[in-house]
Amino acid sequence: MKFFKGFLIGLQFFTVIPIPKAFPMDEEHLKRTIQAFPLLGLLQGIIYALFMHSMVELTPFSHLAFAFLLWLLTILLTGGIHLDGWMDASDAYFSFRNQEKRLEIMKDPRIGAFGVLSIIILLSSRFLFIYEITSNLQPLLFILIASIPFFSKMVMGVLLLTVQAVKQEGLGHLFQEAATARVLWIYPIYLLLFFIAVVLLDIKFLLAGVLAGAAAYCLHFCRHKSVKWFGGITGDVLGASVEGTELVLWMTVWLLHYFVMA
Repeated sequence: MKFFKGFLIGLQFFTVIPIPKAFPMDEEHLKRTIQAFPLLGLLQGIIYALFMHSMVELTPFSHLAFAFLLWLLTILLTGGIHLDGWMDASDAYFSFRNQEKRLEIMKDPRIGAFGVLSIIILLSSRFLFIYEITSNLQPLLFILIASIPFFSKMVMGVLLLTVQAVKQEGLGHLFQEAATARVLWIYPIYLLLFFIAVVLLDIKFLLAGVLAGAAAYCLHFCRHKSVKWFGGITGDVLGASVEGTELVLWMTVWLLHYFVMA
């Protein structure tokens, strides 16, 4: 029951799905929320896949229109919560200042030129990947797209509990106070179940492995760079990591679409 409540807390924090109930924000429930991060991502991915299927089967929309609507859904479903972190972290990084100054820049509610440019590049790249990927829909593609937020939320959970928070405040610190890395024991089980599903659904194991490998690389990169550039994690750094990971995974599926699934 606490695990399910933790999942619902995640929905309240990271999506716009209405959950009209308040839940206790105690240590036990926050632990369950972290454990449910990958399932939250999987739900997002399933929504994307179902939306794609509905657009193709039930509407007369053109390929461009339905690709645009799917792209829009990836923004609206989360309320843009991670995009804010992407812009703030971009402004801070491209200032080329020291860690202390970068943290000050991330606190500034105003968006600078580098934040604007970075969000344009991120969203336009995602649209390109979505548009070209969906030009040749096949069952395998639905599975790969559904797994993108599954992996990105897993990366977020590992970063949250394995990299020290810079500030003793904010959402990241709140979760770190409630849990330790030991609660991540369930993540390998999620991965095992994912690959079992891949085998049972007769999906090319190599393709799923490539996507998982790309997510692992993003985790390694984000862990190293968050400490080097910012001294640790903040809510903005976590948000940027989620968006950056998803962009890499969309690009990975795009490349697989061209060189493997074509």
